[in-house]
Amino acid sequence: MTPEEIGTRLGSLLGGAPATVGLSGGQAYARATVDVPPESWRDALRTARDDADLACDFFDWLSAVDELADGFDVVAHLWSTRHRHGVLLRTRVPLSAPEVPSVVDLFPGAAWHERETYEMFGIGFTGHENIQPLLLPPEFEGHPLRKEFVLASRVAKPWPGAKEPGESEAGAARRAPMRPPGVPAPGEWGDR
Repeated sequence: MTPEEIGTRLGSLLGGAPATVGLSGGQAYARATVDVPPESWRDALRTARDDADLACDFFDWLSAVDELADGFDVVAHLWSTRHRHGVLLRTRVPLSAPEVPSVVDLFPGAAWHERETYEMFGIGFTGHENIQPLLLPPEFEGHPLRKEFVLASRVAKPWPGAKEPGESEAGAARRAPMRPPGVPAPGEWGDR
């Protein structure tokens, strides 16, 4: 099936749920994209898995995109090991209540991805039994992949900061350029 056919098939199987079908970028490597409302999220992933023509039996990854005031796009990529095609499913959750149903019972491999997305973006996954910190220390506050999150390093050292001596406007001396061993100085190359 072509990416267009995959998207159209999944969109038609979702019945009354409003789904927007499209294509990702990547020319020859484009994937079908299907955008669904949050209440259709689980049904869309289940349908992509259970339909014989789609047979997306491999859960590749799940993450999110911070769309600022528009909320968050939760994105999952599924792959069919039998038909060797993929589909990109997306749903948008509001900033005020970033939550979507968990799909761990459909794809057990989603457990790690949902935990990471919860930790990094603050998006809840209702029905996820073990939604606890995964990568950050327990005392960490905030969600570092949200665009509103202020990086501590940018507070301590404004960007663009001085990376090397002499790059700042403080007037510090420049570091002498170093040549790799065996490379002669610019005036020592000879007549070649």
